[in-house]
Amino acid sequence: MGKRESLPTIWEVSDELWQRIEPVILELDPPKGRGRKRVDQRKMLEGVIFRMRSSCQWNHLPRELGDDSTIHRTFQRWVERGVIEGIWAALIEECRELDGVDWEWQSADCSMGKARFGGALLDAIPRTGGRLEARKTSWSTGTAGH
Repeated sequence: MGKRESLPTIWEVSDELWQRIEPVILELDPPKGRGRKRVDQRKMLEGVIFRMRSSCQWNHLPRELGDDSTIHRTFQRWVERGVIEGIWAALIEECRELDGVDWEWQSADCSMGKARFGGALLDAIPRTGGRLEARKTSWSTGTAGH
C-alpha cells in the first residue's frame, strides 16, 4: 500500500478567507484602545472552527491553537456581539453572488441524544381504548404539538 496524501486541515483559515472575515470582526468587535494587547483573532477563529468541527471539549483544544479559555471567551463575546452571525451573513452573501448556493434544496445535519431534564413537557391525555396517551407540549408556547 502506498502512502496516503495528507488532507488539508479543516480549521485553518486561508489568507483569502481571512481577508473577507477580518473586516467583520473589526467592525463588530473592535479592539479596545487601552489595556492588554489583543490575542491573534485569526487563531481564535481557527480554535472556534476546530471546536465546532470536532465537537471536542473546550479544554481539549490543541495547544497550537492558543489558550482554550481565551478561545472560549472570544467565542462567547463574538456570539454576544453578533460576530458569528456577521461572518455567516458575509459568507452566504458571497456564495449568493457566485451562484454557489442552490436555494431550492437544503439539508441540515444533526445528532440525536438524550434530552436533559426530561425534554419536552408531557401532558396527560384522557384514557382512550384503555391506555393513557401523552402529547408533547411546546416549551415556548405551551400549546400541544404533533
